[in-house]
Amino acid sequence: MISVGIIGASGYTGAELARILCNHPEVRITAATSRQHAGQPLSEVFPSLRGRVDIICENLSIAELCEKADFFFTAVPHKTAMDLVPQLLAAGKKVVDLSADFRLRDVSIYEEWYQPHSSSQLLAEAVYGLPELYRHDISSCRLVANPGCYPTSIILGLAPLLKAGAIEAQTIIADSKSGTSGAGRGAQVGSLFCEVHDGFRPYKVGRAHRHTPEIEQELSVLAGANVHISFTPHLLPLSRGILSTIYASLVPGFDRQKIDALYRNQYQNEPFIRLLQEDTFPATQYVRGSNFCDISFKIDHTTNRIIIMSAIDNIVKGASGQAVQNMNLMHGFTETTGLTSAPLFP
Repeated sequence: MISVGIIGASGYTGAELARILCNHPEVRITAATSRQHAGQPLSEVFPSLRGRVDIICENLSIAELCEKADFFFTAVPHKTAMDLVPQLLAAGKKVVDLSADFRLRDVSIYEEWYQPHSSSQLLAEAVYGLPELYRHDISSCRLVANPGCYPTSIILGLAPLLKAGAIEAQTIIADSKSGTSGAGRGAQVGSLFCEVHDGFRPYKVGRAHRHTPEIEQELSVLAGANVHISFTPHLLPLSRGILSTIYASLVPGFDRQKIDALYRNQYQNEPFIRLLQEDTFPATQYVRGSNFCDISFKIDHTTNRIIIMSAIDNIVKGASGQAVQNMNLMHGFTETTGLTSAPLFP
């Protein structure tokens, strides 16, 4: 049994962490921070947690936090995390950070897309928290950079193909759609009900989305060469879920049978990857509330392109569920502990 703190408990990822962890047999939530809701029970901030999580939100110093927990999830905005995490590590704590502050290995790229980095000395140490690719490194580290939601769906969809050299890496186009929870819980005009209901639109078009360098970093590692992609996110009138449709040109010699074998070899023992049968396609409603990633593909023989489809819940496998999966690996728990619930339907 370990004691766990959630720093930034009043956002969607913080609430999802609390929901998952309250059912985890090896964990006690002993700290939950929120400046806005300090003094309130977390179950008043999120009534869905009534009777399950009775912890009081507090606004604590690092020293006070370190007395309360052994392991921390930092579910705070970019920049905030880079100031908190070094202090937690110095106190001997392990951390899964859900911001982007430690995902990019090259500080110059981070600063190009975000802001100056005050803890760049930790970038080389932080492990990118995609268990399907970095399980061994995660299990022996003290700091995990939890992946972004769009990158998770795209990287998992492409990994078997890039590792095998089955596609022309510079032809990748990723067309992704997300529910509005991906924008966070803060009040924004673009996320209001009347702004998104009955509508569907792209945003951050033309290499404008901050997940782009994260996606390209990991795809480049898989391909063994620099990879640049066309990535366009879209906003769906849904609360949660991501569907990525990814296109790439096939290298000669790869047919459906060979590609199917690539995916089977890569993912057949992965507890949270579900490979769908031919002509069965992923949908957000079939992964909702779960840590699963559903993947399928189709070959367009006329254009010689492969079309990969990947669906996740952006708050679970795209954020908090994956963070708990990483915590399990870091502490030697069974990787699936606390994460085996079936998706919600309808």
